[in-house]
Formats: sequence, C-alpha cells, structure tokens
Amino acid sequence: MTPGPPIPKPIDDRLPDWPGLAAGAILAVGSIAIYARTFAVPLLFDDRTWLTDNPSIRHLGALGTVLSPRPDSGVGGRPLLNLTYALNYAAGGTDVAGYHVVNLLIHVLAAWTLFALVRRTLLRPILADKFGPAATPLALAVTAIWAWHPVQTEAVTYLAQRSELLMGLCYFLTLYCFLRGAEAEGTGGRRIWFSLSVLSCLAGVGSKEVIATAPLIVFLYDRTFLSGSFSGAWRRHGVVLLTLAATWLPLGFLMAGLSQRGVGFGPEVSWWAYGLVESRVVVRYLILAFWPRPLIFDYGAFVAPHLAAVWPYIAVQIALLAATAAAVRRVPAAGFAAAWFFLILAPSSSVVPVVAQPMAESRLYLPLAGIAALVVLEVFALSGRRCLPFFAIWAAGLGVAAAARNQDYRSERAIWADTVSKNPQNARAHSTLAAAWMKLSGHRDDAIAEFNSALRLNPNLPGVYNDLGNIWYATPGRMADAIADYKRALQLNPAFPEAHNNLGNVLLGEPGQLDSAIAQYREAIRLKPDYVDAHFSLALALLRLPGRSSEARSELETVLRLRPGDAAAKQLLAPLPASPP
Repeated sequence: MTPGPPIPKPIDDRLPDWPGLAAGAILAVGSIAIYARTFAVPLLFDDRTWLTDNPSIRHLGALGTVLSPRPDSGVGGRPLLNLTYALNYAAGGTDVAGYHVVNLLIHVLAAWTLFALVRRTLLRPILADKFGPAATPLALAVTAIWAWHPVQTEAVTYLAQRSELLMGLCYFLTLYCFLRGAEAEGTGGRRIWFSLSVLSCLAGVGSKEVIATAPLIVFLYDRTFLSGSFSGAWRRHGVVLLTLAATWLPLGFLMAGLSQRGVGFGPEVSWWAYGLVESRVVVRYLILAFWPRPLIFDYGAFVAPHLAAVWPYIAVQIALLAATAAAVRRVPAAGFAAAWFFLILAPSSSVVPVVAQPMAESRLYLPLAGIAALVVLEVFALSGRRCLPFFAIWAAGLGVAAAARNQDYRSERAIWADTVSKNPQNARAHSTLAAAWMKLSGHRDDAIAEFNSALRLNPNLPGVYNDLGNIWYATPGRMADAIADYKRALQLNPAFPEAHNNLGNVLLGEPGQLDSAIAQYREAIRLKPDYVDAHFSLALALLRLPGRSSEARSELETVLRLRPGDAAAKQLLAPLPASPP
C-alpha cells in the first residue's frame, strides 16, 4: 500500500519560521530588484494634483487639514492616503525618491501579508490534504506571480496609485487578521485578532473606496474555508461580520464628495452604457492577467460603445459569472478565487461610471491575486510538485518583464509617447504628451502638433486650449491668439481657475485691461482659494493701483503662507508698509 502524503503540521507561531522568512526575503529581494531603478521616475499626470498642488500635505502639524483634503483634490475622502503623502512631504518635500520608496515598501508589506494568508489557507482542512505539504512553496509561487507581474507596475511606480497599494495592504490584513482570530485559542486572542481585522478594514476606508467589498469577501472566505456554510459563518462570527459591515457607514460619509472626482451617476453617462464598456474592460483585464501586453498607462476617457462591438464580451462575461456562481456552490475554493476577482472589480467595473478613466491597470492590483491563486493551485492539482520549477521560472520571467516595463516610466515624454503609440485614439494622451514636450526646450512644434492631434480627436478639451494659450503667450506677436484660446477654454469650462489666471496674465499686459485682469485673478481664487500663483498675480496687479498696497500685502502674505520661502513674494513684501494692528 502506497503511503499518502504527510499530514501538514499547523504553523507554530512560537518557533522561528525559517521557510516563511526565506520566502519573505525572496519576495522582498525580487520586488526591490524590479523597482530599484524607478526611484527617479518623475511626477506624472495626477501626481501633481495629489502632491505638488495639494496644500493639505504641507503642514503635518495641522492634522485636521491633512485628514480632510478637498473633495476635488483626488485624495478627497481618503484621509489615510493623504496622511502618508503628508509624512513623505515632511520627510523630503517633493523629492520623488522618498515617495517611490514608500510605495515599494507598501507593496512588499502587501506581498508578505498575501503570502501569510495563502499559506495559512492552504493548511485549512478543506485544502490541507491536497496542498498542505507544499503550502510554503505554493504560497510563495502565488505571491511572487502576483507581486512581480508587469501589470502591477502602474500601481507601484505611479505615485498617485498609492491609494491602490494602501487599500490592498489593508484588504489583505483584514482577511488575514480575521483568519487568525478564527484560529485563535482563547477569548483574548480572538478579540485581539478580530479587532485588528476591523481596524484594518477601517484603515482601508481611509485609503480607497474598493474596500467596501471586504466584508463580503470575508463572509465568503469564512463560509468557504472556516465554517463550511453561510449559516455556520453567521452563527460563529456574526458579530465580527456585522462590525466589518459597519465600516460602510464612515465610507459613505467620506464618499459624499466622490462625484467631484468624476465618479458616480450623472447625465453625461448612463449606467447601462458604462456597463457595456465595462463588459469589454473586465475581459481585457483577464487577458492582461495571462498575457500582459500591451500595457498602456492611460486608456482614455469614457466613449459610448456600440452594442455590436461589445456583445461578444458580454457573452464571455455572462459565461464567466455563471461559472463562478456554479463553482462557489460546487467547488468552493475555486469559486472563492474567481469571486475574489469579480467582487473586487465590481465597484469600478460594473455600472457606476468612472467617466474619466473606465479602465486602469492599477485596478487589477488586488483582483490579480485570485487569478494567480486559481491558476497555481489548479496546475499543482494536475501535475504535483514537478510544476514548482515552472512556477519559479514563470515568476522570474514576469519580474524581468516588469523591470522592462518600468523603463517606459523613465520620463514624462517616454511614458506618454509609449501611450500614444499603443493607443493613438486617446486624445488625453496626445495632449499630455504635448505638455511634456513643452517642458523641453526646442520642441514647441512637437507640442503644437500633439495638441492639434488631441483636438482632432476631441475638439472640446478646455485644458488643451489653455495650454495652447500658454504657448502663444510665450510667442511674440501672438497675444491675440493666447486670449482667444484662453477664452475658448473658459467657454468650455467656466470653472477653470488656471485659465482664469492665465487670461488675467495676458490682460495685465494689455493697455486698459488692469481691472479685467484683477477680475480674472479674483475668479481664479474664488474657484481655488489656495491657488498660489493667482494670489501672487493678484498682488502684482494691485501694486499697480494707488492706495491698494494693503490688499497687495495681504495677497503676498497668503502666498508665503501657502508657499513658505517664496523669494519673489518676500522681495515684493519687504518695502510695503506693515498691516495695521
């Protein structure tokens, strides 16, 4: 009689876990090798809005301001995320290296947590007979494939996607701590671990809204791997599950201003049209999980689809959802991995419109773990331990591809040129590539060509007209063109503070237009009270008027409050009379 595989021993947390420590070291070293050359990647796209143009991160001592950024700032409703940016700013200002180091650190911590979660799950009775003896190498394979996958580069390398990393870490911790609480012996240990699970979920609430699915995933995990049924999970852990669900209340409060980030229902995009688009997006996410090419930094804004173009994707998604539902009932472990993918994607890839960005590779950050686990465990179930070297080669190959993808991020021009080449119908990519060309001397014509390409694709882009106005403003004899483009930008978007400020700058140099310039500056400040450049421009304009020095002084003091150390503001402020007490 052939002996069966040895029964795995549970992890003894009192002893040194040398296999686990070795796996953790491998994951960390591999991740560092992949991302070590990204620490000089410049600020990209939303990074400036979230970092350099985000005054709420500049004074760590004003904790109330740090934890309540403006709803339209990108970090609005995400206080923990904004706090991490404030800590980075306090440590090194806007030097990008520190931000990249923190992003990578969060990613490594998430990988360690996922490894621990997968390994303990494989030692649960439902899986132990088949996978327990190889729990450590299998958990390492799942996590390495997840952590080193090229699709993760957008989340790790692009600083604004720290929200995804931080939420992902909190998500894994929520589930891991719940598992530890369920396994703990004694009431004290259970309370500690369950409390940590709830606190992790609450931290995720302050990071990104996708954490809303965590209580549902925990309930499904409990039913699948711990209690054996939904009723059993409710009887054993109903109080904890309800407490996790209660985190939806603060999440709802924080999401109150979410529409200002282009998220939510509105007249411009119907729920069903967005759902049609997302049926294609979800299938493309699955394809990228298995074949991560081409990777595109920005897929563009929402474009209404034709049903004829998306019905095959709808059919595929319906079939996959039906298979997932069947697996949840009949093959619970496999069903959980598939449900993990679909449930976590649901907030952004269902029917709630994310108009500005209906597809983003960073959204695969968490869902990819379910795909990696499902594939690794199914392959192992079919072929046994002889597939372990294949997993090592696969993970290493993904790491090499991820390092190569990171080279596309070496400069703003490089990443946007790569995006335009892969997605030439993306007007936003053309306009942002043009803005990158503007920063390089001698490339004015390249910038104009890209701006014109953007306008051919979409003639209603106020930002493009504003940027063209900036080009004409810097070109002798083209002030009339600058004024026309700034006014066109404001026709398309009257609430465009930068265009108001820029139009004010042009008018300030035109005879008899001083009052009009001041009106533009005041409107820019009304729309964006902490707009430093508009306060400075307004001060310059007020200094041209007799008897307005006290107002100018007030504006310059505001500049120095928002941008301490501004040399030009200090120089202008010095000769002005002091404000009356």
